[in-house]
Amino acid sequence: MEAKEILTHVDHTLLTQTATWEEIRQILDEAMKYDTASACIPASYVKAAAEYVDGKLPICTVIGFPNGYSTRAAKVFETKDAIANGASEIDMVINIGHLKDGKYEEIEDEIRRIHETCNGRILKVIIETCLLTEEEKIKMCEIVTKAGAEYIKTSTGFSTEGATFADVKLMKTHVGKNVKVKAAGGISSFDDAEEFIRLGAERLGTSRLVKLMKNSPDKKPDIRKQKQ
Repeated sequence: MEAKEILTHVDHTLLTQTATWEEIRQILDEAMKYDTASACIPASYVKAAAEYVDGKLPICTVIGFPNGYSTRAAKVFETKDAIANGASEIDMVINIGHLKDGKYEEIEDEIRRIHETCNGRILKVIIETCLLTEEEKIKMCEIVTKAGAEYIKTSTGFSTEGATFADVKLMKTHVGKNVKVKAAGGISSFDDAEEFIRLGAERLGTSRLVKLMKNSPDKKPDIRKQKQ
């Protein structure tokens, strides 16, 4: 795959606590220039971002982020607010404690309620794989499938580890046929990005690939071998 094709799978992301509007605007400009799948930004910037891109780029934001332990009502309200402000994609974090307590129906109901609130917009469910056992990851594949979300996502990028090849392979094996996989957190090379896609990830959450593209000295579209 050429780098340009890989970038079409990327949610170009800036979610740091210190993110300023100037930095967000740069992310938006880069996402439009390199034709990424979306720009994923904090909810407080969604309205300004949607107005700025004027329909040229999907705006994604995060709900219950990064810890996931907000109440269901709070997450539903966050989702309604984000959509009202112009978000076209929602990445929500599950309640990980509920998963470990075995409250599977509560998690499924929360995802389903948020998905209904999305009203046709894409919902990605972050399960924070680095904090889960293999059995819990498989259970979340089942729950996300039953709840009807479009994507299951590995990580917030704010915990102990990001996406791994093994987790993407596991998730792709166990989700239903209508659920896609998003890998996020720590994706820092085009070689790794291509491998995640080969293993079944249809979206990648990262800011580093666009930076690599910008900083490539010869500006060639295929910079897969930058690690060599």
